[in-house]
Amino acid sequence: MANSPEMRASDVDRDRVAAILREHTAQGRITMEEFNERLEELYKSKTYGELARLTADLPDVDLRHRQVAKPDPAPAAVRGGMHPGMRAAWGAWAAASGINWVIWLIVSVASTHVIYPWPLWVMGPWGVILLMSTVFGDSRRR
Repeated sequence: MANSPEMRASDVDRDRVAAILREHTAQGRITMEEFNERLEELYKSKTYGELARLTADLPDVDLRHRQVAKPDPAPAAVRGGMHPGMRAAWGAWAAASGINWVIWLIVSVASTHVIYPWPLWVMGPWGVILLMSTVFGDSRRR
């Protein structure tokens, strides 16, 4: 039996029209303001005819066959890159090490003799831990 415009619509029918309106908003056919107005009218609608008026000026959209963004098949490690978190950790290590060496250099020059290279104790253990994490760490995202 065909749905006549006077027949009462169900919540499932309203949800289907809401999904269609969301898709048209995502594609740029209607603005967010229009989407909100239509959504408000949608949930006030009682019949198929009222639902049909909400999408009458829009082309048909088949939600079952809509294009989905393809996921990136290769993780960052396979592409030759480094995980962004690991890259940030190495950047922090390099910045802290650089600052410590500059402080050591200024103190050595100001005291007119070379003092013990204490920045090695800052950058050494931290660098070893980072190196182990980079080499043996899990390349998958958790």
